[in-house]
Amino acid sequence: MSHKSTPAGGDFFAIPDHAVLTLEGRDAAKFAQAQFMNDVAALAPGHWQWNGWLTPKGRVTALFALLKQEDERLWLLLADAASAGFAEALSRFVFRSKVRIRIVDGLHAAGAFAAPDRARGAAFDGGEGAGIELDFGTPAGARTLAIGEAAAAEDADALARWNAFDLAHGRPRLDAAQAGQWTPQQLSLQRLVAYSVKKGCYPGQEIVARTHFLGQAKRGLARLACEAEIASGSAVTAGGKELGRVVCSGAGELLAVLPLERSDDSLAVDGAPCVPQPLLEGLAR
Repeated sequence: MSHKSTPAGGDFFAIPDHAVLTLEGRDAAKFAQAQFMNDVAALAPGHWQWNGWLTPKGRVTALFALLKQEDERLWLLLADAASAGFAEALSRFVFRSKVRIRIVDGLHAAGAFAAPDRARGAAFDGGEGAGIELDFGTPAGARTLAIGEAAAAEDADALARWNAFDLAHGRPRLDAAQAGQWTPQQLSLQRLVAYSVKKGCYPGQEIVARTHFLGQAKRGLARLACEAEIASGSAVTAGGKELGRVVCSGAGELLAVLPLERSDDSLAVDGAPCVPQPLLEGLAR
């Protein structure tokens, strides 16, 4: 398969922390439907969705974009999880399913702060013999994410702006220490339409459904501005009392899991004052 059409220059810059896995075979879509938290069966070919893989206790181990090229060929665009470890862990559940899980070497992700040529919303462009183009924009600004063999130039400032855009719109980035710590509701992944409570069983589904239907979600994602450099896992406090933990941070802001009912007075992390900011809409697919 060739993927040569991804732009290498122009306004595109490298997004180095992404990897592509493929699920191929007669049972590819069926296998993904049984393992992942969103409704793969409802996804039309040529479209993508936010999706993830949970522990049996309903904790998110990885959040990714799932692209359905056809029922027998899916792509997973992993942003944080180590691709080799993820593929190995997922392969343990193949059993007799007719599906092959493979890391695609030689593909690169690139971003641009411009509207895609043809991709719109959840509909991606490209496939066999071409690069892949996704619409990663929101009403707050246009963005294109491209995947292909051509590597774009590195641009630290543009990459930081890209990650800050994701953070402001409530896309949590899970490092190794944060993977497996939070439920989809605690990460407010309903904002990304990243999980389903109506489809059939999948690992962690019982926890997710019970929390949803019994109204037991008491914590969610909060965006805070904080001038200090903050590490993931740091405690968020108010008046010296711990309220929650930092999930990810960057460019003077952070995402943290905090009680839905709380006072935002005197929030701090490691003694540094933090100011609540609104989570922006528009990244759902």
